[in-house]
Amino acid sequence: MIKGILYINAKRFVVYIFMTFLAILAIIPVYIMIINATRSTMEINAGISLLPGKHLLSNWKFLTRFDVPFYKGFFNSVIISLGSTVLAVYFNSMTAYGLHVYAFKGRRVLWSIILIVMMLPGSLSFIGFYQFMARLKLLDSYIPLIVPSISMATMVLFLRQYMSSVISQDIIDAARVDGAGEFYIFNRIILFLLKPALAAQAIFTFVASWNNFFTPFLLLTSMKKYTLPMFVVLLRGDIYKTELGGIYLGIAFSIVPIMIFYAFMSRYILSGVTMGSLKE
Repeated sequence: MIKGILYINAKRFVVYIFMTFLAILAIIPVYIMIINATRSTMEINAGISLLPGKHLLSNWKFLTRFDVPFYKGFFNSVIISLGSTVLAVYFNSMTAYGLHVYAFKGRRVLWSIILIVMMLPGSLSFIGFYQFMARLKLLDSYIPLIVPSISMATMVLFLRQYMSSVISQDIIDAARVDGAGEFYIFNRIILFLLKPALAAQAIFTFVASWNNFFTPFLLLTSMKKYTLPMFVVLLRGDIYKTELGGIYLGIAFSIVPIMIFYAFMSRYILSGVTMGSLKE
């Protein structure tokens, strides 16, 4: 009995040590990045330091040297990322719900098309997408960066598979018997049951949209509409005049919204896991 308890405690101690080690490995790069954001280029080239420097203000001045303020890119990225995340989560969950609940002709064909589209690389259709946006005169606009998120094959696949495990047809039939309409059922019942899955997909979509550089770089021409990753690339400047401190500060500035969004949405994932563990 005592040996069994000691063995369990020892095993738990080893697991805690290992998880602590992994946490430290994950935190160290972020900590060094924050420290480098307060140091000058010469100090950064001199080597790694665990103590902050005294050049935070000068690095911030380097960030704001453009005609268009650096924080303008921050707000542009917020608009694009939040807009694409909201549209992606709502409309892709609606598509997955329709494929899961309604038995209509061509459902299997449509599902096969979605799976095929999911396997195709996104860059394969980008030339056609660019030409299509040019004909619609939507270049240098946020519309091509936000609206296409309503059709994401990977999200539809994930949400439909999740619905298969948590949504029973009896719940929908009971709501219909009570007089609830289809949109009421989806907006008030289904979305509530999908909270953990929607939170996970919202995190992935927000991070992907926030870090997206290639698509905005090709579609946007006005500097006042640049996203934050585009401004960070502009910080590199000339190869002989790279201000590493300013670049580190820009990168540190760009990951703050991701951390905030993740902290806000992760609680829904945890609450969903807890609710699922208590379900009889």
